[in-house]
Amino acid sequence: MENFSKKKSSLTLLCDFYELTMMQGYFLNGFENKTCYFDIFFRKIPDKGSFAIFAGLNEILDFVANLHFSQEDIAYLRSQNIFCEDFLKYLEHFKFNGEIYAIQEGEIIFPNEPLMVIKANAIEAQLLETFLLLNINHQSLIATKANRIVRAAKNRPVFEFGSRRAHGNDAAIKGARAAIIGGCIASSCTFAGKKYGIKIGGTMAHSWVQMFDDEFKAFCHYLQLYPKNPILLIDTYDYKQGLSNAIRAFKKFKIKQCGVRIDSGDLEKLSKEIRTILDKNDLLECKIIVSNSLDEKSIEKLLKNKANIDAFGVGEKLITAFSDPIFGCVYKLVAIEENHIIEPKIKISEDKHKTTIPHFKKLFRIYDKKSQKMLFDELYTYDEKLTKLDENLERQELLKCVFKEGRIINKQDSVKKIALYTKNQISKLDEKLLENKEKYKIKLSKNLKNLTKKCLQIYKNTLK
Repeated sequence: MENFSKKKSSLTLLCDFYELTMMQGYFLNGFENKTCYFDIFFRKIPDKGSFAIFAGLNEILDFVANLHFSQEDIAYLRSQNIFCEDFLKYLEHFKFNGEIYAIQEGEIIFPNEPLMVIKANAIEAQLLETFLLLNINHQSLIATKANRIVRAAKNRPVFEFGSRRAHGNDAAIKGARAAIIGGCIASSCTFAGKKYGIKIGGTMAHSWVQMFDDEFKAFCHYLQLYPKNPILLIDTYDYKQGLSNAIRAFKKFKIKQCGVRIDSGDLEKLSKEIRTILDKNDLLECKIIVSNSLDEKSIEKLLKNKANIDAFGVGEKLITAFSDPIFGCVYKLVAIEENHIIEPKIKISEDKHKTTIPHFKKLFRIYDKKSQKMLFDELYTYDEKLTKLDENLERQELLKCVFKEGRIINKQDSVKKIALYTKNQISKLDEKLLENKEKYKIKLSKNLKNLTKKCLQIYKNTLK
């Protein structure tokens, strides 16, 4: 279970500097009583995929619950000679008093629909932008990439081996978390195992073999220490000799439940040769694990060519999302509330795909009652009456309040539970969508379409 520490956060200044200058501007202009609604959404699925996976929510809620400015933070801001003392005094007692609505972590997500909605005064809402985006962008990216790799592996185990190639400590730890949500069965990152309660594992290093004068002796010493389901790395020198030594060692210790790993060369050819030799030596249960800059494309090709591989160790191309490393979530103002009246706001761009959908909205997912397959999503304004569904369909509201009155509303799930939820939701996707042969439909209510047109027209009128 994840550990939600009550220790005060030290990451408050992990924000863009303009957020702080705008906060002071809002403070000096009396915007404390102006409630804002911000949507977090993304515009494009990485790798031209058909869906993505929402991850990173737990860290966000922990951050917001502990949000404060320390005396050291305030002293640093004072040294910038741009912030007035009244504003700095305000920050001494700062905490987030707003509301956060979010999709369940591990949920299947699609472009241009809100993943989170932040409802708070302008000052509080502005400060969250960077931390929220960096967590969602990173973890959703890695979870989505991991799932593409896991699906390519076709029910074979995938291990996350990427820590040493990650872009820093935090990327390694949170990347491991996201990879488990995406479907990896374990991570090599020990710290992530401790922090998130996820399964950890690994094999052996080439250096272990090199430490001994003889490869066979190296394997024997390893099996003495770790006789339960051991995996021997056989390509430190020559894979044929390595395999021969591994087989001798397994037989010496009478081990049947075991594995061999190769980390280089023609994995397809080698796996077929290794399988034949293992079977001839009555090591039918010995698994073949491969690694070496793998991703979904290389794994798919290996299996298409009937490579004899039982599991995959995936590192750099997963932890860095090598093929498409930008998720692209954005944080946009969609409404302002004053005197209990919510006024929609729209951002307009010459790039039509960057024009936002205005107003405080509700998001629903429509399922087929019988098959439980996802059919499409609907967006409504917050106060709009829902259209009646066909009796064969059912509607589920996706955006739920997760933070209110200074506290997290519900106990957050463990990574294991989130991963199981993701797996269950993916089973509800249509095969054509999984194969990327069709796009998922997102429907705007008639009222929302008309409202968007109205906002665009109002803007055009201001240009006349």
